[in-house]
Amino acid sequence: MKRLLALLLTVHLGLHARLRARSERGSVTTEHVLWAVAVIAIVGIVVAAVKAYVESQAGNIK
Repeated sequence: MKRLLALLLTVHLGLHARLRARSERGSVTTEHVLWAVAVIAIVGIVVAAVKAYVESQAGNIK
């Protein structure tokens, strides 16, 4: 009986460790998504600034 309980406890701890390791993998994905959003925001700001500059310069052409 003790062997059966030891086996079940070992299996339970092994599965628990695997599940915990899997949940940590998602943090890298979240970090990549946040970086992608930041880069997209920066690119949007740069595009808006360049567009405003070009339109203001286009108004000066005679």
